[in-house]
Amino acid sequence: MSDEQYANPGTPMTHWLVGGAALIWNLFGLMIYVMTVSATPEDLAAQYNAAEIAFIEAVPVWATSANAIAVTLGVIASVLLILRKSLALPLFVASLAALLVQDLHAFVLEDVVAVFGMVPVYIQGTVLIVAIALIFYSRWAKKRGLLH
Repeated sequence: MSDEQYANPGTPMTHWLVGGAALIWNLFGLMIYVMTVSATPEDLAAQYNAAEIAFIEAVPVWATSANAIAVTLGVIASVLLILRKSLALPLFVASLAALLVQDLHAFVLEDVVAVFGMVPVYIQGTVLIVAIALIFYSRWAKKRGLLH
């Protein structure tokens, strides 16, 4: 190898790992969204009790739309992160904003905990932490010249 290759080793393996993990994470979120909005009454009855089904069916269109926007932007941002495009950062931020709108409905305007217990707190807490971490990573990667 030449000295030039050592001076500019290329994209670190950790970037590909973070990007790949982000894409898998967000594709999983997209899959859950699609499964939720396409669930039949029979599907819901097999998984949830009457109070939970009533909560799910009463979610307003704006909250469902926020969920769709959050996961779709997360997938697109993850692909852009892998492609080393700086547009990943504002899309991760927009995804987080949509996530917060979704959580506004579930945790502030409605009481999801009263219906589902603490599980949504743990799930959405994890989603929030990952969303924030992807923003911080994207900012870091942009500052280091990994995103252009």
